[in-house]
Formats: sequence, C-alpha cells, structure tokens
Amino acid sequence: MDFNRRTAMAAGLGAMVAGGGSTARAAAPMTVTVTVQGESAVRTNIPVVRDRRAAGGRYLRLRTEGKPPARTGWYATYSVRAPRAGVYALTAVATAPVETPHTEAVASYLHLSVNDGPFCEIARSQPHWYESPPAWGDLSRLDLGTVELRDGTNTLTFRVTEPTVLDTTTAYVLSLDRFTLRHLDGHPALRELSVPRHREGEPARLRLTLDGHATRAHRVRYVVSDHHGRRVTAGHAALAAGDLSATVPLPALPPGHYRVEADGVTGRFARLPARLAVTGPAARFGVNVWASSLVPPSRLADFASALRDMGAGWVRDGQSWPAVEPLPGVHDTGHHDRRTRTLRAHGLAVLDVLSPAPEWAMTDASLPLPADLRHAYRYARRLAAAAPEALQLSNEPDVDTTRSTGDAHAAFVKAAALGIKDAAREPCLVVLPGIAQTGPFQDLMLANDIVRYADGWAFHGYPDPTEPGEPRFPGAADEQHELARRHEADIPLWMTECGAFQKARPGADLTPAQEIEQARYVVRSMVEGLAAGNDRQFWFAGPPLHDDGVYFGLLDRDFLPLPAYSAFAALTSLLGAAHFTGPAPLLPDGVQGFVFDSGRGEQVTVVWSERPVRLDRCPARTAYDIMGRRLPAGQPVTASRDPLYFTSAAPPAASPRALARPRARLSPAEHIVLAQRFPARNAAPGKQDGDAPPPHGYRLGRRTRMTVDVYNFDDTAHRVTVSARPVGGGWIVRAGQGQRETSIRVPAGGRAGVNFTLLAGSSVPRRIDRRLAFRATVDDHAEVPATVALIHRG
Repeated sequence: MDFNRRTAMAAGLGAMVAGGGSTARAAAPMTVTVTVQGESAVRTNIPVVRDRRAAGGRYLRLRTEGKPPARTGWYATYSVRAPRAGVYALTAVATAPVETPHTEAVASYLHLSVNDGPFCEIARSQPHWYESPPAWGDLSRLDLGTVELRDGTNTLTFRVTEPTVLDTTTAYVLSLDRFTLRHLDGHPALRELSVPRHREGEPARLRLTLDGHATRAHRVRYVVSDHHGRRVTAGHAALAAGDLSATVPLPALPPGHYRVEADGVTGRFARLPARLAVTGPAARFGVNVWASSLVPPSRLADFASALRDMGAGWVRDGQSWPAVEPLPGVHDTGHHDRRTRTLRAHGLAVLDVLSPAPEWAMTDASLPLPADLRHAYRYARRLAAAAPEALQLSNEPDVDTTRSTGDAHAAFVKAAALGIKDAAREPCLVVLPGIAQTGPFQDLMLANDIVRYADGWAFHGYPDPTEPGEPRFPGAADEQHELARRHEADIPLWMTECGAFQKARPGADLTPAQEIEQARYVVRSMVEGLAAGNDRQFWFAGPPLHDDGVYFGLLDRDFLPLPAYSAFAALTSLLGAAHFTGPAPLLPDGVQGFVFDSGRGEQVTVVWSERPVRLDRCPARTAYDIMGRRLPAGQPVTASRDPLYFTSAAPPAASPRALARPRARLSPAEHIVLAQRFPARNAAPGKQDGDAPPPHGYRLGRRTRMTVDVYNFDDTAHRVTVSARPVGGGWIVRAGQGQRETSIRVPAGGRAGVNFTLLAGSSVPRRIDRRLAFRATVDDHAEVPATVALIHRG
C-alpha cells in the first residue's frame, strides 16, 4: 500500500474507546475515531520516556547513533481494534522529518506497515510537513495520509531505518506521543491520478488509484487539459469491486505540461521532448536540491531521474560539517555519500557546498569559521577525495548573521581550496562562495587575492519581490561580470542560485497564473543569465520547497511536475550546448531575442515580448512554444510573455566552449596562507543581512594587539618574512620590538603567529574604515598572497 499522497481530511479529532492500547468512540453519528498512545506498543525496541506534557504522561522516544537491527530496524508495533472496515485518516503527534516554523528539530522518515503488509515510507514533501501545527515541545500534529483497515483487530508497525542529519551528528530519531485513526465516510475514493514520465513518441498511460479496495464497480470520468487550461482529451476508466487501481491509455499529445482531473482529484504530468538535453558536467543548467532536507530517501532515485529527464546536468547539494565531523578527525560522510552516489548514478554532476564549521572548531571571534584553518584544509581535502565534480566554499557568507569579515573568509577559502587541490592529481573544481550581493564583504575577499585559488566564481541573483508585475531578471549578473573584469578574473562565472519569490497559499500549491509566471521566468532567467556571460545557471530549487509563505520548487507538494518543469525541459532540449552567440537582429520594437548555437549544427533564437507583437519575419525554419510544442508551419507567429523558440540550420560555433578544468597545482608560496586574528572584543559590527552601513571593519581602540597567523600547507618547511604595509591616516603598525617585519620558520602543515601592535593617533577619526594589509615572502623571495582587512577606531 502506498501512503505517499495527500488526502482530504475533515478537521477535528474525536475522543476514543477500547482495546489493546487503543480507545475509540463515535465522535458523531457514523464517525469513528481511534487513538493509540505511543508508549502502548505490543512490541518495540524504542525506549519509552516520561514527560507530563505527553497525553499519557509517557511517549516513545528514539535518538541514537547506533545502527538499527538489520532485520527489524527501530520499530514499534501496535494492535488497533477498528469498529468497522474501511479507510481511515491517520494523524500523529510526533516529530516531523523537516524543520517547521515552530521548531528546528527533525526526525527520521517513518515507514509504515499495516497488517504485516510491506513497509512503505511516508514520503511526503517539505511543504506538507512544514505546515504541521505545533503540539508540544518539538512535536507536531502530523497528517500521515490514509490506511485501509479491516473490521476488528489490525496491526500497525512504524519503522525507522534511515538516519537524519542533526546539528552535530547523524542519528536515528523519532518521538511519538500518540496516533489517531479517523474513519472516512464515503471511501474508498479516488486518491491519485498519475502518468509516468515519458517522451514524445512513447506511449502514455494514466493510472487511477483508490485509497482502498473498491467495494463496488464504478466508472470514473477524467479530463486532461494543457498548461493554459484547454481541454485536450477526456475519457472513462472502469474499476471493478475489489480493484485498487485502473490504467487507461492516453492519446498522443505534443510535448508539454498537462493536468488531469477526476472526482475532485488533480494530477499532473510532463510529456517531454523527444530530443535529449546535454547532461552531466558538460551541461550549462542545474538546480539546487539540498537532498537531505528536501527529498525523502525512498524518492531520491526517481527524483534524480526526473532532474536528468528535465535536462538539469548539475545539482547543487551540501552536507553538514558538524554532523560529518562531530569530533576533530572523526569523519562520517556515509549518509551524504549514498545520496551523492544516487545523484551521480543518474547522470548528474554534483556541486557540493561547504557548511559552517562545527562548534568545537570555532571561537567567539571566528564564528562561523574554524579558528584553526588547518581544520578547513583537512575537511575540504576529505570531501574532495570523494570526487564530486565541484566544491563550493560556502553559501552567502556576506549576508549571514555573524560578524565574520571578508578577510577572514578569504583566508578560509584559500585553506579549503588548497585542501581540495592537494587531494588528487586531477582534483574537482573549486568554486568561490555563493555571494548574495555585491558589496564591501565581497570587495574585501577579492582584495585578498582569492581568485587565483578557484576555478569558478559564484554568485546569486533574485528579482526584487517588491516590484509589481512578473519577476524580472536582476542586475546581479552584469554587476558580477563587471567586478570580475575589474579584478582581471579570467575564470567562469556561475550563478549558483536564481529563482523567483512566489507567494503560496497555506496548504495549497501555486495558482494556475503563478504556475505560468514561474514557467516563463525559468526560461527567461536561464536565457538572460547565459546571455550575460554566465557559464552555468542553477535554479532554486528543484524539490518542493515552501519557506515562510514563498514557494520555490519545480515540483508540487506531491512531487508532480509543475509547468516550470516542462518549460525547463523544453529549454534544455532545444538549446543543447547553449552557446550564446549574440542578440537576435531585425526584431520589432519591444521584442527581445537571444541567439544560441546548440552544438548540433543549429541556431536557436529565443524571443519574448511584454505585449503581443506579430512576427512577420520569423528567424527560423521551425518554431516551438514555451513547452517545446512544434508550431504549425506557415502560420503567423506572435511574440508574447511566453518565450518562443526558432531553429534554423547553422554552421558549428567557431570556438566551441571548453569544459572548465582545475588549474595547475598552486606554488609553494601560494600554499602559505596569512590570516589576521583579533580578540573577540575587536570584532567587526554585524552584517545585518548584508545591508549594514559602514564601518565594516574590526573595531579597535587607541592601542590594539593582534596576530597574523601564518599557515604552511606545503609539504616542506618554509621561512616566511611578514611585514605590514603602511595604513596611513594616523595609524601606526609595529611588529615585536618596533620592527617593520619579522621572519619565522613554519613547519610543513604548521601554523605560527606574528604579533603586531596597532596605534591610533589622535588624528584618527572614529568609525572610518582603513585597509590594513600584510605581505609576506618565502625562502626564495617568492611573494605570498597578501591579507587585507578593514579596521576603524571604535
């Protein structure tokens, strides 16, 4: 039995009666509710604990890093007496498997078996769990779907076999206070309409599934409509008494997105273009997934397949450093590695993101980075040894809630990058942190010469949610490319997050109008990003994702494709290699056009317009709509807000794009990393989500002592000479006994500190940032990349 789909359930729970740890009573005529206490299992290997907040003063509580028994898992079996046979809505007071607005606590995903049947994961999506109301403590009131029970005694077994990622470890977790079964009158009823993914030219079959075995024969009428709501086909399906499902063939349909409706139930499916997209590392397109938080384990393989079929060659994922390394040198990447293997087995290239450091590695002054950068080096080196295609060295450090500075983060980036590049002869790609917005934090990182350590420059860009009308592609790409040119950064730029803020109604998906708006923006943002010069574009996000009233995913809360999924598939199928060659010429006023070389001997032009404009001169031999449906030849074509594609024969690109490759091994001098270290009392002001006014640097007094840490990540010892550059503006920097420079010997893999004193003269104004820079050379006088910070008199 499949428990994974959402079902309608009346609000309110009745009280209860009798037998084997369960009680039940009629809450109203013809309505029966059965409640079972979590601690009343007839068989379990999960501990029972006391808590006066629990319904019976006790509840089931599992939290262990120990592996579950191989045959049973961590389980609890209950005997439930049902007053009548039928379909029951199942709810529970328990921990949700994802974070909710009222708690960050998470649990493992539950598997359920009814009457010794097969176990099925309750694999509902993040939006479903996110909306669970609070119960008590970290427990929520969870809707677990429906089950079919027989009259009399039934057994229900809950099982946990997969760990979940906690703050500082990976563990098996479940808290269960009680669960409730409520008989649903008028059921069995239609629960799900599904059409497996398929391509143009392949057969399509509609499967209608009930939430229980039919008690009588009946016919179901269904209607299929396209993404505009126009009916494209309809029919009937017959179910005999005792049937659980029926399957009927659908007629041939063009590529696109379709909705199917019957008996108040809605399903969705995508008919994919026949032509395959470019996949794997060569692809330009990707999606953010955060699989451990957003994709139930039992869905991961199909989810990965869906992304590949959509044409996403890359996925951006991540793992928790505190959970992977709970103690120094004690690593457990097994949970994440299994996810990565599944993603890669389906042809997806993986961009992994380094998370903030474990608590044991940080100090108040270093948060969210390790105080000793050798931890960053070793951790990144270990991650790189697993050979993901690329590693990104943190996410939006410029807008986090800490007081970390651009110079500190630059030193962290250098150490982590060296760990990655030293991991193998052909290491994975090193991608700079995903920057949320240009500003002083990124400027300071770049002043610290981090680009030489990287193979990709990353940034994020979202439309302004306060602007009226449909989302517009932000100026972030142009800003970042201009910044890269100014710093002579000859590396590819990746937009590792781009998406739109779409308000979602509680308990519901996007409206049809929002769905079309999202589909348009998927195409337009990807096209405009590549036209701006981005090497790769990552949509945020692929899985169903609801956050504080905003919906981001390309799949709905039942993991079914939204129109944006089909639009993404059409884009990747038609653009192929997606080599941007320039703007489209000779278009009417108000029409935007972008020309690409597909790598297949074709030129593909993508056009749209904010108002309808007839195109009398079509720049192509063949035209396609936003979903990849081929338009009739010889008929007039109108540009609108829905992008159109025009294809025509063209010679191959003169200079086809080469795949990004890791740079050569860094020199011994580049293996020396300088990091400025100040006491916690001199910490910089908070970043205020990236919008803090100046000053941004360390807050110093008239006389401040600080240290320049010198890290040697080379495999031989080096003598390093460190000196301060003049600060000016009334500031004086002294080393040791007043010298301007100091030489120290740093062993291989070691760290040494050089102490300096900063003096603020009486002429130094308050709250005005100045740059404090230190340079260094190694034994052969080779120059070490400098460290540059901001300081001000507080």
